[in-house]
Amino acid sequence: MGALGLGALLLALAIGVLPLAGPLKLGLMGALLLALVLGLRRRPRLLVLLALLLPLCCARGLIAQPHPGPADPLHRIPEGAQQQAVVITAQLLEDPRPDPSGQRCSALARLPGGRSELQFSPCPAVRQGWRLQLEGTLRRLSAAPHPLLSGPAERLQRREAWSALQVQRWQVLERAPTPVADLRRRMAAALQKTGGEQAGGVLSALVLGSAVTPLPQEVREAFRAAGLSHALAASGFHLSVLLGAVLLVARPLPAPLRWGMALAAMASFLLLAGAQPSVVRAVLMGALAFALQEGGRRSRPLAVLLLCLLLMLLLRPAWLLDVGFQLSAAATAGLILSARPLEQQLRRHAPAWAAGAAAVPVAASLWTIPLQLLHFGVLPVYAVPANLLVAPLLTPLTLGAMVMAALALICPPLTSVVGWVLVPLAQLLVWLVRRLAALPLAQCQLGRMSPWLALALALALLPWLVPQLRRWRLWAALLLGGVAALQLQLLRADQLLLVEDGSRQWLLARHAGRAALISRRADGFSCRRAALLAQGLGVQRFDWVLSLDPLSPEQPECWASLSPTLLAGQNGSPPLAAGQRLLSSGLAVEAVSDTSQALLLAAGRLRWGLLPDRQAWWSWREQPARGVDGLWLGFRPRPSEQAVLPPLPPERLWWPAAGSASGWRQA
Repeated sequence: MGALGLGALLLALAIGVLPLAGPLKLGLMGALLLALVLGLRRRPRLLVLLALLLPLCCARGLIAQPHPGPADPLHRIPEGAQQQAVVITAQLLEDPRPDPSGQRCSALARLPGGRSELQFSPCPAVRQGWRLQLEGTLRRLSAAPHPLLSGPAERLQRREAWSALQVQRWQVLERAPTPVADLRRRMAAALQKTGGEQAGGVLSALVLGSAVTPLPQEVREAFRAAGLSHALAASGFHLSVLLGAVLLVARPLPAPLRWGMALAAMASFLLLAGAQPSVVRAVLMGALAFALQEGGRRSRPLAVLLLCLLLMLLLRPAWLLDVGFQLSAAATAGLILSARPLEQQLRRHAPAWAAGAAAVPVAASLWTIPLQLLHFGVLPVYAVPANLLVAPLLTPLTLGAMVMAALALICPPLTSVVGWVLVPLAQLLVWLVRRLAALPLAQCQLGRMSPWLALALALALLPWLVPQLRRWRLWAALLLGGVAALQLQLLRADQLLLVEDGSRQWLLARHAGRAALISRRADGFSCRRAALLAQGLGVQRFDWVLSLDPLSPEQPECWASLSPTLLAGQNGSPPLAAGQRLLSSGLAVEAVSDTSQALLLAAGRLRWGLLPDRQAWWSWREQPARGVDGLWLGFRPRPSEQAVLPPLPPERLWWPAAGSASGWRQA
């Protein structure tokens, strides 16, 4: 069928999976069919075959979306209720993972009828595979209060879980054997014992992947900021190192032994790293490429990639929405389509070895830019030089860590001997990554793009990344300029954003690319959420932050990293006295009264009254009338209070919606 047919089937499947309106899905399918008719007029048989298969692929994407089954634990919660006390048995599907505070743990578990997330406080000494008797409160999952903030519903639904169980008491019923999980634990424990928490954790991640390896959060963040997260995620690079070493040893052996060793290596990698999308893609591509090579046939890498992606998504269509799957697929496509032409271009200005080394990270980085901006709103500025700098370390460290992991099972004393060489290299890698992450402007915060704008950016980049499309570069340049202008306009517009999540509220004001924040709470969770909002909106740092609550003593570093100017209430008193102001260019907040937290906020031409509670409302009414564009109430006003509100349009009068603890508004 070739790459064209496989790509068309993949697009049809994606149209079925993506959360689009029905008419839009039909329009996109019609456009795809029309494009195939125009492009395959001279290949009628292929056209007829694709016309039959495209609707089937789209239907597969539509009907295979994850949803709670008829016996799912979610149905134990009465209709209209948010929670229900239960006594139930469960089998752990993973080891409990601590949250950033270290005080609570969570783990995915199989309950009668479906999956649920177990939440423990404090963390228990239980393991994957154990069967437990649980007593606690089963809750519905809450959705994210804003698209820029992750919520438990979105996170767990991708893992086919639709509820969360807050465990109050638990008892072990059975300690079922879990040989694969035990192997992972033994390997990770041996590597961390030899190398310490950081260097040993990195060595463990190079073997097992960061998804199943305990790794300090600061190390993960440093790798992410330096553009090196892929080094710790089990992927095609790690499999290529393992498979290359195995085939080098097996080259002189008979074909059956060579096949057996290669398949054993790929199966071991899949078992130990887990069936993550990037791992499954790497194993499928490796198996197909190996089979073609052994059969004496020339491999067509793009067709192999598309076939692997199609098989994966036919099996699990929801993987299309997984960020790791998207990044892995895009980076691999970049290596196939752009690395070689880019290397040829670079050879005109640099030595051959330098051109070859630079082409791979540059191609992968360019192909993942739209996805980086769609999901994170951040570009690691030093990703390419960082990859070039650490590349000489990654291959020997990965191969050496795999040898150490094998020795931990076969001959544990030799693990320390190999560690004498590898641990200093791993420590050097961690040191380099920390230095790169700490450089000025290590992360360029451009703000998260809308899906349609990210798609337009991808289309604008394609003619520059694929030489066969070079005739479209003029139009691509115009489209690229339009995307940049629109994103810049969105970032510089005057805006007031309210995000509510239970008792926490954040008011973010923007003007001319600058921003300020007012937070109802000052705890660590509120700070981390504020940081995510800033990153998604392209805000490097807030001009100032005003907290209506006293600052949590254990969280000053978090808030200090968000803004050079932080003001918080103290001992029940408002953070500002009447007439006092926090002011920066185009952004200002002024206290209205000494006896309440009533505030007047200005963002460019926008002027809003902020009344967190009824005391603020009463003091506002006692003041002379103020001309405002809108009013925010942190409480739901009674009908008598609504009758005396200023005569403003409904979209400029904000208060919590009845029955809803989270949500967002924008002006």
